[in-house]
Amino acid sequence: MVQQKVKCAIIGSGNIGTDLMYKLLRSETLEPTVMIGIDPNSKGLALAKEHGLTPVYNGIEGFKEIHEQADIVFEATSAKAHLENAKILKELGKKAIDLTPAAVGPFIIPAVNLESADITSLDNVNMVTCGGQATVPIVKAISDIVKVPYAEIVSSISSKSAGPGTRQNIDEFTVTTAKALREVGGAAESKTLIVLNPAEPPILMRNTIFVKIEEHSEEIHEQVKASIDDMIAKLQQYVPGYRYKSEPVFKEDTVTVQIEVEGMGDFLPKYAGNLDIITSAAIRTAELIAGSMAKEVQA
Repeated sequence: MVQQKVKCAIIGSGNIGTDLMYKLLRSETLEPTVMIGIDPNSKGLALAKEHGLTPVYNGIEGFKEIHEQADIVFEATSAKAHLENAKILKELGKKAIDLTPAAVGPFIIPAVNLESADITSLDNVNMVTCGGQATVPIVKAISDIVKVPYAEIVSSISSKSAGPGTRQNIDEFTVTTAKALREVGGAAESKTLIVLNPAEPPILMRNTIFVKIEEHSEEIHEQVKASIDDMIAKLQQYVPGYRYKSEPVFKEDTVTVQIEVEGMGDFLPKYAGNLDIITSAAIRTAELIAGSMAKEVQA
């Protein structure tokens, strides 16, 4: 028996929303049906219409009129917008996957906690940030072996891959990512920095993770390295371009890990791995939600 695809809407017709659409178009369990925007001249809305989606030009108010066309809704606008939209989506009975740093729902990082989360009971989940998706798993891999009193991350992305929504969310990015480093990554204290690099040609997303560990020995360092390797393998299942920039460096109680992320090039350039990692994580999460919804219907 072939599982019927779960219908999905995308709020936001910018880079992230459009990349989501292309990933949804090749999903075996999800079907993009609606794209919601506010700019009639949006390239994303025009592309959505070309691919058979229903374009909505007057935001969430327009979606209310056709909300039966989607069961899962991706939020790809801004943290401020989602704070309002989340209430409406809940009233409409939709499952919301938030790609902004609004953090209305619990943090989900597929490689770390997707399998353990009670997806069926959640109406809103938060994908943290691109930096969170890239760095929290590394901190978690380390804290699985040894206590982490402090973690600090620096995410450097091409300025060309930072659109208006990303720039509006800078403050929320730092706060939300740092919080996820503690709540999901297991660090006792944390700090987050983001750098928009104007270099030409554009750089790939690069993340430097500095971690203090409570105990250190050659054996612990070996265990930490093995744990990080395992975590990277999990991430590569849905983000193939996620990899070491250089091997982890151990200096007594400090671990330094450098990660780079190359995008898949669905809609965005391959250097925009920062956007690709969060859209890929969102799709991974939505597919699990769709699976749980199908089981509920069968029951």
